[in-house]
Amino acid sequence: MKGLDAIDRNIIRLLRLNARITNAKLSEEVGLSPSACLRRISLLEQTGVIRGYTALIGSSEGDSPIAVIINITLERQTEEHLNRFENAVRRHPEIQECYLMTGGSDYLLRVEVQSAGEFERIHKEILAKLPGVLRIHSSFSIRNVLAARGVQR
Repeated sequence: MKGLDAIDRNIIRLLRLNARITNAKLSEEVGLSPSACLRRISLLEQTGVIRGYTALIGSSEGDSPIAVIINITLERQTEEHLNRFENAVRRHPEIQECYLMTGGSDYLLRVEVQSAGEFERIHKEILAKLPGVLRIHSSFSIRNVLAARGVQR
């Protein structure tokens, strides 16, 4: 977040903790007038520093979903293979995050499932059919210790 001042960083920190904070409360917390705070947020959105807002969804039954971290190794790391893989990943809402990585694997993916059976379906119907995949290595989380955006389970 290069080029941001302390107020911008504080706005971002507070929005990460609670994206639904009112502008009045946010402006009070960062020491700005409501209109000045709104202008700052708008500029952060226009410049792409703030790319969007999201809702973190829990299970209605009270059971926490199981996070599965998946390391993908591609057959080849050419631009064409990377683009084909990334375009395919974007078509599957079951895949919640995808990172191009350095190190032992090419991509790290995160999905959330309610059961091993649900993951088996995702593995068979989606992951195994992604273009250029050489190896899939999956790890299931035991429990969430610290989550992004200030949410703790």
